Amino acid sequence: MWWSWPLVSVLVLCSLLSVGTVRTAPCQTCRKLTDRFLQGLERTANKNFGGGNTAWEEEKLAKYSRSETRLLEIVEAVCDKSDFDCNRLLEQIEDQVETWWFHRQQESPDLFEWLCIEELRLCCPPGHYGPDCAECPSGPGGVCGGLGRCEGEGTRLGDGDCVCDPGYSGVLCQDCADGYFREKSSNHTHPPCSACHHSCKKCSGPQDDRCQDCKPGWILHSNKCVDVDECGTELARCPSNTYCFNTDGSYECRGCDQACVGCMGSGPARCKKCARGFRLTGAKCLDIDECAERAIACPGLNEACVNEEGSFRCECAEGFIRRDSICVENLPPTGPEKGLFDDMTDDEVLVLQQMFFGVVICALATLAAKGDMVFTAIFIGGVAAMAGYWLSEKGDRVLDGILKGR
Repeated sequence: MWWSWPLVSVLVLCSLLSVGTVRTAPCQTCRKLTDRFLQGLERTANKNFGGGNTAWEEEKLAKYSRSETRLLEIVEAVCDKSDFDCNRLLEQIEDQVETWWFHRQQESPDLFEWLCIEELRLCCPPGHYGPDCAECPSGPGGVCGGLGRCEGEGTRLGDGDCVCDPGYSGVLCQDCADGYFREKSSNHTHPPCSACHHSCKKCSGPQDDRCQDCKPGWILHSNKCVDVDECGTELARCPSNTYCFNTDGSYECRGCDQACVGCMGSGPARCKKCARGFRLTGAKCLDIDECAERAIACPGLNEACVNEEGSFRCECAEGFIRRDSICVENLPPTGPEKGLFDDMTDDEVLVLQQMFFGVVICALATLAAKGDMVFTAIFIGGVAAMAGYWLSEKGDRVLDGILKGR
């Protein structure tokens, strides 16, 4: 049975749903399910049991084409694991699918018609709509005259009204919509509707001089629709600090220039009043250069004035940075002071080591001589030679270290 089918774990909850829940499943889900089932039939059409003795299996266990093994293979691939609606519906209708597979397949080969329309009553036949599958309005050319679609057709939903194609209107979509006209036909057929000039609401042809009525924003004059300039009338309604800009059949409200407080058009020459930071110069509202006109625009120490459109700002002068609202000198960071031996090269270290070794030898020799003045003089001379050599190269640093107490 189907309880062995590998469905997503969430479907366990769906087994508690009543048959009434199935009735509300959308028709498109049922259609997709049956379409995928038919694809599975085609995919497994040339397969068999695949065992070692296929002939014996088909004789004893029934033909593969009508077997439960093939049914399970098809059903396992009907719904994607992420498709919750399909999996929920599939689990709820296991009995109906088994019935069709084993008992009704021969007499009702169309699974969609038998399952979705007749058994589950989720869908309607083509040309029908609503809970009782009422017939859609039809006329010459079919449903909605072949020029529209029936609202809810094929489902148990909708009101059956015709939704006409662009250019058509009426109960059966047989009339031309506003902005379209009926083309003339010489063979007495029902000619199509074509678009009027964009300014015409009704017309007798596509040219701009074939208008019979105009769209809003236009006025009829000698069979032509002329644009109404709403900006020159009281029809335009624009908020403050904007101005009216006329367009074909309408108008736009555009923002005034930043130099203006209220305006009659685009740019600083159409201002009603100059904004703060601007001054009327000739016929235009132009920026005031506060940095040039004010004696002390930036009162802070070490500050520089930078002019902007309608204003100015105070920045720290070059070489200064702002710290706690004050401009202070931007000094490079100072690192820790170096010691006396920090800058010594490897060669200087080697010389010092050799000198130190000589001093030690001299000291030992002096001790061995028990204070002999000759060896004492040699010791003092060695120390003086080492110090003189080293200090001659490092004198400045030694002196700097002594001054700094290091």
